[in-house]
Amino acid sequence: MVTGDRWVDRPVLVTGATGLLGGWLCDHLLRRGAQVVALVRDEVPRSRLRTEPFGQQVVVARGDICDQAAVERVLGEYEVAEVFHLAAQTIVPIANRNPVSTFESNIMGTCNVLEAARRSPTVRGVIVASSDKAYGEQPVLPYREDAPLAGRHPYDVSKSCADLIAQSYAITYGLPVAVLRCGNLFGGGDLNFNRLVPGVVRDALGGVPPVIRSDGSAIRDYLYVEDAAEAYLAVAAWLGDGAPTGEAMNFSLERPLSVREMAQLILTAMGSDLDLDVRDEASNEIPAQYLDATKARQTLGWRPQVGLEEGLTRTVEWYRSFLGDR
Repeated sequence: MVTGDRWVDRPVLVTGATGLLGGWLCDHLLRRGAQVVALVRDEVPRSRLRTEPFGQQVVVARGDICDQAAVERVLGEYEVAEVFHLAAQTIVPIANRNPVSTFESNIMGTCNVLEAARRSPTVRGVIVASSDKAYGEQPVLPYREDAPLAGRHPYDVSKSCADLIAQSYAITYGLPVAVLRCGNLFGGGDLNFNRLVPGVVRDALGGVPPVIRSDGSAIRDYLYVEDAAEAYLAVAAWLGDGAPTGEAMNFSLERPLSVREMAQLILTAMGSDLDLDVRDEASNEIPAQYLDATKARQTLGWRPQVGLEEGLTRTVEWYRSFLGDR
């Protein structure tokens, strides 16, 4: 445990703790001595929260972010000082098929968390997970924080709306809020195998050509999940030290790659010579999205500590253990 840290004995709520980022954020908070409470709707038996030792130190409160009373109960009973709101429906194809449930989770869920925090006398800060998808498609690349939030497809719209709602609570009510917009996160613990990184790793471990659902030309940028967890902690500390409420920051490796290029880097990290199975079936794909992280570098002194190749090596090692060395 890191001692002498602002997080020691600090009661913290993490929503979305069974997800990729949520698990690592809980892990990093516990290393710093925080008292971590996770609001969990559905049991995810194979999540890091359930399968790795740090999870035994997390208080799991049952509830749904769409139930404002449940969120208020947890904030009140555990005297939560800091809220990390990560819970969301995060899969683009699911959002396209089920837009209403995505809007309920991502938009109204965010509204409920912010309203509960506004009504809680103990909450000192709320850190909201937005996304590069909140920008939608922009004419100027890379995206800077002053670009308009212009999502058009269901998932993108849900992130644009949640982001704007967070800013509304900051400006209207003075709630201490900060928003993070990250590139595509990757690392061990992502159980959504229709995402690029875990999907390619699983296919390659099984000895089959990895499936690429798009045409592979879309350009994105990436960030290793532990660097993202540290970014969240840095922003929370910055907000707690008196930073203006309602600020948003981009975080990424600032290394844009096509889907094909990223998939090939994964195969290289695995020592695999498999070909890609490019199916060109995806719809509603924005051709290029990537972020400018200058604000985070200049304001926080933040730098990613794990490069792309090292992050992929760590990720592959995690999945080899998790899935078995096939």
